[in-house]
Amino acid sequence: MQNFDTLISTADNALATAKNETTRTPVATAQCKEVFDALTAFMRDFKRRYFLSPPLLDSDYIALGLKPRDTTPTASGTPTAQVTVETYLLGRHELGVRIIYVVGSPTDPANKGFRIWYSVVAPGETPPASPDELRKSFYTKRKKDVIDFDFGDSGKTAYFAVQIENEGKKGPWGPLVSALIP
Repeated sequence: MQNFDTLISTADNALATAKNETTRTPVATAQCKEVFDALTAFMRDFKRRYFLSPPLLDSDYIALGLKPRDTTPTASGTPTAQVTVETYLLGRHELGVRIIYVVGSPTDPANKGFRIWYSVVAPGETPPASPDELRKSFYTKRKKDVIDFDFGDSGKTAYFAVQIENEGKKGPWGPLVSALIP
């Protein structure tokens, strides 16, 4: 990176000389162009090595003046927060779900994603008594998502419960929530 700092300093001085009316000469202009050409070549090499020819080795990062990548994963623990969903209508056969924290903090690093469990129950059928009875699920990292139900599910009731997941570890169940499918 020492060469880069030297090139920037030299380019800055050459540009100041070329812009000054008393020191501007064809030689100063040519020197300025040469320095900027060298700076451009260095920057293109930097770009090629950093973006176009990965993977870089630790020695490459150090040669480019960068810190080597931290490949040690940060332990984030088991999720302890409890979340629920708030549903809202989007369109025919679509319900939007918004994740709401009941207990815990959304900034906790253990809260990586959400497993939303749900079941569709027709009128007259027995609703699920606990989240363990829900049959379908999907994983999302978003705080808002959309569930698109089948055409035949219109008028039925959907029951939801959410668990926070983190690398296979599951947090506590959220409360059971129901919504009518439009």
